[in-house]
Amino acid sequence: MKNIVLFGQSGAGKSSLVNLMAGEDVAATSNDLQRCTLRWQNYPIRFDGESYMVFDTVGLDEPQLEITEYLDAVENAYKLIQDLEAQGGIDLLLFCMRAGRLTDTLRSNYRLFHEFLCDKKVPIILAVTHLETEPEKMEEWWRRNEKTFNSQQIRVVGHACITAKNNFKTLYEESRVTIRDVIKQFTADGQRQAWIGGNNMFVSLMRKLKQLLVGNSHVKKITRRLVKRCGLPPDVAKKLASRINKDVVDGAT
Repeated sequence: MKNIVLFGQSGAGKSSLVNLMAGEDVAATSNDLQRCTLRWQNYPIRFDGESYMVFDTVGLDEPQLEITEYLDAVENAYKLIQDLEAQGGIDLLLFCMRAGRLTDTLRSNYRLFHEFLCDKKVPIILAVTHLETEPEKMEEWWRRNEKTFNSQQIRVVGHACITAKNNFKTLYEESRVTIRDVIKQFTADGQRQAWIGGNNMFVSLMRKLKQLLVGNSHVKKITRRLVKRCGLPPDVAKKLASRINKDVVDGAT
């Protein structure tokens, strides 16, 4: 089974994208726009003879974090990484965005997952949604905007210009073929070994998130969260929390 981490802003249509890939309604769609920090749900899907586990991950909807949101992110990121490692690592990142301009939040989420979570070692593909009203072919959107992505240092190995709205039947079926094809292309056997980052993945991610924190984080608060909510032994939690606060991440553990 291949593991795909799906991320993007609220309202981009991530749940609808999961249903599009699956060919059935497996993810509940929602208009809930509340600010979240790295919550996720797992969806097993299968198509064209291959099995995938999609981790539908809610990232950051704002470029700044309060201390309580940072602590939520500590807890959720640790659990996510543990889940990913238990299931074999990360094979693909799927970045979902609604057609429009590149915002600071979009750039922050790209860096959060591609650079900080996966150390630029996992291929990332872009799914651009809400293109059902594109006057020409949906692919034209990418031709107009590719240079903007490159100039903003947002690099992807592949893309899919789609609609995830099933009331546009012809475009919807075309979009299913498009997204499935690009996923198969970059998760094919022999492409690369799944990325497993261990504690360094968690520490690196949390240190980078700390740069978005309003005010200072505290080792004791992070330690308490890791012990009470993540079930870590106190000595391990304290070491991880201390490493998060360091200016340089220690070597691999």
